Amino acid sequence: MRKALKECGALQFGDFTLASGAKSNYYIDIKKASTNPKVLYLISQLMAENIQATGKRYDRIAGVVLGSVPLAAALSLATGIPYVMVRKEKKDHGTSKLIEGDLNKGDNVLVIEDVITSAGSCISAIGTLREAGASVNEIYAVIDREAGGRDALKNINVTLTALVKASDLLKRYCP
Repeated sequence: MRKALKECGALQFGDFTLASGAKSNYYIDIKKASTNPKVLYLISQLMAENIQATGKRYDRIAGVVLGSVPLAAALSLATGIPYVMVRKEKKDHGTSKLIEGDLNKGDNVLVIEDVITSAGSCISAIGTLREAGASVNEIYAVIDREAGGRDALKNINVTLTALVKASDLLKRYCP
């Protein structure tokens, strides 16, 4: 996974401002990975293997709009588990739903995230899913930036499983 992220150009070095507002000297552009069919397929297969290895059953996979939706769709195709999309805010047109797709009260939902930094956006999405009656106890992410997100999720009783930790990626690929 580390090699695939580097080869597709997802790991970049420079001066960046993250979604959390924090400054960083590196950026992981997961959209470069999720728009590359080979890397997206690899991500979905690794996440599907994790699901199979745990033996846990999920009724739905959820992707937070926009970045995690391709990941959720690919994982849905790999596992046969339907997925939903969680918006950050309601639209003024159409159905004005925060959750797109079929979600039933009591569904056990696995949230998929691209990069976890502070976990703010996924905590909000978890709140939306829980308000709709879903049970959410786990998140799978491609990258854990190890910037407090794991602890923030733990505080709301959610476990994070990441394919790659930023420290492992950086150790191997620092310029």
